[in-house]
Amino acid sequence: MANITVTVDGVTYNDDVEPRLLLVHYLRDRIGKTGTPIGCDTSNCGACTVHLNGESVKSCAVLAVQADGAEVTTIEGMANGQWHPLQQAFHSEHALQCGYCTAGMIMAAADLLRSNPHPSDQEIREGLEGNLCRCTGYENIVRAVRRAAEAGASS
Repeated sequence: MANITVTVDGVTYNDDVEPRLLLVHYLRDRIGKTGTPIGCDTSNCGACTVHLNGESVKSCAVLAVQADGAEVTTIEGMANGQWHPLQQAFHSEHALQCGYCTAGMIMAAADLLRSNPHPSDQEIREGLEGNLCRCTGYENIVRAVRRAAEAGASS
């Protein structure tokens, strides 16, 4: 067992974990952050994307022990008493159907807007290329990210 201390959505946790435990399983099974879905377990789909020290990562490709001492933000941590502008934009632009990819898409989009607050549609597509959606055809997702950027979601 390895002892880790990690701050998730502003709350610090200190736990003993198996060294091979994936971050996604730690988030979901140990601390109840079920908004982060397990999509493929191979890092192909991006549904499990979270922020690790401010950078988007696929939590099925990160061990919990690698998050020791880090700050993790999940989709639940995006809202601060009200929906984050990206969450609102995804809702307003109907940028989801089944919703399975939505958390990862929003987390990846937030990272994109942090580094590029006014992306072109092509830059949005490139910024989200590691996240798959099997339902929407991406057009509404691109519109949602553009809308959030116009609303100042990066700040």
